[in-house]
Amino acid sequence: MTNYKDLGLANTKEMFAKAFKGGYAIPAYNFNNLEQLQAIISACVETKSPVILQVSSGARKYANANLLRNMAKGAVEYAKELGCEIPIALHLDHGDTFELCKDCIDNGFSSVMIDGSHHSYEENIALTKKVVEYAHQFGVTVEGELGVLAGVEDDVVAEKSTYTKPEEVEDFVKRTGVDSLAISIGTSHGANKFTPAQCTRNADGILVPPPLQFQILEEIEKRIPGFPIVLHGSSSVPQDQVAIINANGGKMTDAIGIPEEQLRKAAKSAVCKINIDSDGRLAMTAAIRKVFVENPSEFDPRKYLGPARDSLKELYKHKNINVLGSANQA
Repeated sequence: MTNYKDLGLANTKEMFAKAFKGGYAIPAYNFNNLEQLQAIISACVETKSPVILQVSSGARKYANANLLRNMAKGAVEYAKELGCEIPIALHLDHGDTFELCKDCIDNGFSSVMIDGSHHSYEENIALTKKVVEYAHQFGVTVEGELGVLAGVEDDVVAEKSTYTKPEEVEDFVKRTGVDSLAISIGTSHGANKFTPAQCTRNADGILVPPPLQFQILEEIEKRIPGFPIVLHGSSSVPQDQVAIINANGGKMTDAIGIPEEQLRKAAKSAVCKINIDSDGRLAMTAAIRKVFVENPSEFDPRKYLGPARDSLKELYKHKNINVLGSANQA
């Protein structure tokens, strides 16, 4: 067994306490390869931001569990090399079984999410509590989920959203012992979070998605004051990146995300962790497609993955500074 402390990682408990007090959210950026990891760490070091390295079940299979563990250790050393020892957590995103969560805990993860939202309420409680009891023996923090987010992302698929019921959160937190809670207030997985029919058009003809249900968040805050809340599916789907993709052979239609100003508002509340994955995929894909179109003879992976990494780094610096408010909080 490898404990996360042996890798130089932090859990999320102190991170969230500081974020709640400071009115910002910790970035949770998904990764599954070297270039993504380099971009995340360098962006967070340059902005002096704490960070949660987030890995889905599918990404863990893709990267290999042993390699992943050593990549996380390397990330800690890389941050030191860049000149700033920022707090770094390694988190399992959307773990759906006790066995998966246990395996991640045993292999150096400092935080895990157990997503029992596809079960009944009582089954969700029982599964979440089981993971919490195991994780807390080793100082690992646990994120639970109430409510369902629509959309597709890796192994997570749901056709419809179900908003979190505020009347359930106090009971759920008390009976499970979770350290943070992912809720559903209108965010969604993937790059196509809303259909055009769900949106309105502003004066410039641009599609505007429905607003987040902040009244649900406010009611949850009243019921569990001071408790760390998590937002999944919070990519904003930058239209400049979508345009680059489409201008260079891509075909992305109706790609709509969560407005950044709404995420900034959420980050000032009890939301202490905001998950961003699709935006990173868009930034990397846009840069790669651009290289291939402008230089079709290029076959050196460093010549297209390098620009992709640089684009991702700039995106995440922007998120830390202007959206999440996590810059200078390390």
